Amino acid sequence: MTRLVLASRSAARLSLLRGAGVPVEAADAGVDEGPLKDRLVAEGRSPLEVAKALATAKALAASEQRPDAVIIAADQTLDLHGRLLDKPVDLEAAAQRLRDLRNTTHSLHSSVVLAVNQTVLWEHVDSPRLTFRDFSDAELDRQLASEGEALLSSVGAYRLEGPGVRLLAAMTGDYFSILGLPLLPLLAELRNRELIPE
Repeated sequence: MTRLVLASRSAARLSLLRGAGVPVEAADAGVDEGPLKDRLVAEGRSPLEVAKALATAKALAASEQRPDAVIIAADQTLDLHGRLLDKPVDLEAAAQRLRDLRNTTHSLHSSVVLAVNQTVLWEHVDSPRLTFRDFSDAELDRQLASEGEALLSSVGAYRLEGPGVRLLAAMTGDYFSILGLPLLPLLAELRNRELIPE
């Protein structure tokens, strides 16, 4: 059976794949995303283009290290009115991020790539949209108190699989893509390529 390797440090993505019964290993792609992201932004790339480029870079780097495996790589960017936002560095920045998102709609661009032997086999991007309600400062403080440092692992400083869902007024798009992996299209492609059983 062909080895499937998830080129990601994301526990959430690994959990989604394993929960779906995909026999996948996890490995760090070894890509320093910061400088690459900075260069892409400096070139004027959109948040969607950045998500695609980062996922592709991770897939190609991991496939160079593991030429015998099919690599799954993914990335996600948060797009607030065309501006790409990075993960908050501390709880003060997380609080500001939530204030910025309050009473607005943003997109999450989730890109996934399959690669083997430094060749991209398939790519897909999905862009769900989330609208935050006009939540109170007291609700923001409750989020920070209950979630703490966990908020720093999310670019939006919220977790939909936790109390962050209470901040939402509406969302459109695929839930798995919101979590960072367009799972259903990926599963379909893995079946099409006979990498997982029907």
